[in-house]
Amino acid sequence: MDNLSRLPDELLVRILSLVPTKVVVSTSILSKRWKFLWMSLPKLEFVDRDESLLVLKDFVNKNLPLHRAPVIQSFLLSLYESREKNIKPEDIRQWVEIAVSRHLRELDVSYSSDNKENMVPNSLFACKSLVVLKLRFLTLMDVPSTACLPSLKTLLLELVVYEDQKPFEALLSICPVLEDLEVWFREDESIQEFTINVPSLRKLCLHVSYYWSSLERYEIDTPCLEYLELADWSDSPCLVKNMPKLEKAHVDVVSFAVKNVIGSVTSVKHLTVCSEDVYGDGIVFDQLEHLKLCICKDDSSNVLARFLKDSPNLRVLVISQLDLHADLKTNEMGFWNQPSSVPECLLSSLQILNWEGYFGRPQDRDIAVYILRNARHLRTATFWADTNEHDVPNLEMIKGLTLSSRASSTCELVFVEDS
Repeated sequence: MDNLSRLPDELLVRILSLVPTKVVVSTSILSKRWKFLWMSLPKLEFVDRDESLLVLKDFVNKNLPLHRAPVIQSFLLSLYESREKNIKPEDIRQWVEIAVSRHLRELDVSYSSDNKENMVPNSLFACKSLVVLKLRFLTLMDVPSTACLPSLKTLLLELVVYEDQKPFEALLSICPVLEDLEVWFREDESIQEFTINVPSLRKLCLHVSYYWSSLERYEIDTPCLEYLELADWSDSPCLVKNMPKLEKAHVDVVSFAVKNVIGSVTSVKHLTVCSEDVYGDGIVFDQLEHLKLCICKDDSSNVLARFLKDSPNLRVLVISQLDLHADLKTNEMGFWNQPSSVPECLLSSLQILNWEGYFGRPQDRDIAVYILRNARHLRTATFWADTNEHDVPNLEMIKGLTLSSRASSTCELVFVEDS
């Protein structure tokens, strides 16, 4: 402790900012110098760690008003109310207001409660210094019409409770420089339609629940978007406007019935996709170089055939099952219908094939053999063999592929047995 005490205050504060706030406050009993040192911390963290929420509330009420740093870099509140009702929405509003008054740059609030009262103070929406805002589970009922978050670049809204779409859309409208948006809607959401219209947005992650029965339609208008992650299991009509700057997309949808979704990501170079249906005609992915296809659905073999046909410059093909789908135990991919003509990408560009979770079933083997026989520039074909799911012996898998002819004389065949 003597060695620490010799350090200048500025360095001590930097060290203490790496320690949970409650632990830092406890150091105030060490000496007169340490008594006030924690009050200059640029990062504050108040987390419910299996203790009484009443104890935590008293701790925050006692210590937060004493904090005197001119700028709070980060303020974290993580509270999960169960049977206790000791923390009220007015407590959350009061604590956030104090943080906002210190030129707050990053706010992260998680508050799970049955209380549907508005939990966000109006002062938050006028915070000129705020760069990062993360809200989880709490209720957002109103955003003032005169509000503005001129510096906000990152926004996370996870399972937030809305009365209707107005607070959600109003919040987006007051963020003129927003670049990164992530939204997870609740399963029992009551919103019927919504629009994401953010001209400055570069990255969007949107998750729409399968159980969101009231959703009728939604629209995405983000002309500067570079990365899109869309997980929509609701099968609701969606209008995705043109995104000419999009380079990377992750599309996990129930159906391609809305042709507009896949038709709006044709400029991407890197695409991850999972869908039950084959998309429509007239779509070409002439920039696509890296495709990762999830094969957990019945029609996955036809979706693969379509992408091979429509991706003339494809260099890397990954066949796998998305991590989120690993527990679904579906993977009932149908039998391979060989294309009438060899896709251009197999003749001229495909260099790498990675098949993660290769079962060795007839339909799997037919696809693998077709690619090996026709991919003229293939350098490596790697198969992670799963011998347990369908009881196909590893040796049989290897024989079925090694004995197949290959269009590329330099292609290296690699087998890896999944543990």
